[in-house]
Parts: sequence; C-alpha cells; structure tokens
Amino acid sequence: MRQKNGRVYLVGAGPGDPELITLKGLRCLRVADVIIYDRLISPALLKAAPPEVKRIFVGKASGCHALAQEKINDLLIAHARNGSTVVRLKGGDPFLFGRGGEEAEALAEAGIPYEIVPGVTSAIAAPAYAGIPITHRDYAAQVTIVTGHESISDQQAASVNWKALAKLGGTLVILMGLSNLARISCRLIAFGMPSLTPVAVIEQGTLPAQRMVTGPLEHIAAQVAAAEIRSPAIIVIGTVTELHKSLVWFDTGNHTPGRK
Repeated sequence: MRQKNGRVYLVGAGPGDPELITLKGLRCLRVADVIIYDRLISPALLKAAPPEVKRIFVGKASGCHALAQEKINDLLIAHARNGSTVVRLKGGDPFLFGRGGEEAEALAEAGIPYEIVPGVTSAIAAPAYAGIPITHRDYAAQVTIVTGHESISDQQAASVNWKALAKLGGTLVILMGLSNLARISCRLIAFGMPSLTPVAVIEQGTLPAQRMVTGPLEHIAAQVAAAEIRSPAIIVIGTVTELHKSLVWFDTGNHTPGRK
C-alpha cells in the first residue's frame, strides 16, 4: 500500500535574532520530522526542534551553494513522499528573495501538501534594530525593496530599473547588494539621485554583532570598505536613515523581557 504524502512547511525564520520567529513557525519546528535549513539560520532555532529530528543543511553563499535549488526542491518532495513532516527553514521571509515561490511551485506540481509560514524580513527588522523606521509621515510615504545581488551591467538593466529608483523618492532598501555597493551608488547618482542622500549599511542586523556605517551616497562605498563591513548586510537609502541618531536603542545588552 502506498504511503500517504507528508506535508511541507515553508517557514520564515526571521532576520537573525531567534526570538523573532513567529509562534506558528516555532510550532512547525516542534512537530517536524525533517528540517531543511539555510546558511544564516540561528543554531538556537535548530535546537528548538526535538533531538531526533533529521537536520539537513542546504545553505547558499555568494558563489558557493551546498545544493542547487532544483536539488533542494527534489529533497523536499522526496521526504514528503516518504510521509514526513518537513520544515523548509529559510532566513527572513520565504517569499522575499527567498526562492520560496519556486519551492512552492515544485511542491504544487508534485501534488505535495504545503503551507507558507511568513517570517520577519531583514528589510524591516534590521533598520528597526538600528533605529530607522523605513516609513515615516514626515520623511517617507513609500518604501521599495530590491535585490542588489544581480549584475548591474547594461545587460541586466531590465532586472532592476535603477533609473526609475533614482527618481522614486521614499526609502530604498537593497538586500544582497554589498558587493555591488560602489556600482549601485554610481548608477543611482548618474540617474539623478542626489549625491548627498543619506545611506545606512547594517551588518548582522538584529544580532549582538550588529553594526552600522552611515554616510552620503557618494562616499558610502568607501566608508563601508574602510570599516570592513561584511555580509550579511542590508543597505537603506533615504532621509529616514538620519533618525537613527535619536531613535537608536539596540546594543548587546538585554532588551527582551524575560531574557537572561
């Protein structure tokens, strides 16, 4: 007799601080048979699952993938077809540059039951931990989130419309753009964004090792290089970044009720 399919939960683990996972995400971890997890997942979250749970690392870094995306899709399907409850644990939110949509498509095509468990994205959380509200009535009525990971050569111009973004206003949040920061800055300025536009680059957002460099768009790449900022880091462009001077609250101390 053919065994009934299991179920896959595509779970957003949040931006780094393990306490920012949702209650539903945590509940999924506690009932999982298999956890398939990414590179930036907190060890504390993996420990939240029962010790007998099978844990499979499929993390990706720039230019180095533990497993190709197609193989990850196959892994999810294979374990679910064996009747397992599978948690695909992804940093941030599964549907924000997390390739969760591709995994959901593969599961749907294979007839595997699945659920999406949204997570807190670093695009909002890292600025918040740095004292930067990405929207504010007096500064920014809109926010745009883009990836800076792809090439910004002319051949890739259709992927991200930097010309439009330079004139859009509001807050611009760039994920996975650290290695392209100098080229992004030059392109935005060339397309009309003021060279003195304030920028914040936040490394290790929401974690005790979080640090930030701020400066004008024309100099930010050099400042970041001098400070030796490393990935994971996000880039926030716009006047809201100046609010960190009065709203900064996070350090390595104890800020969470009940945390020892």
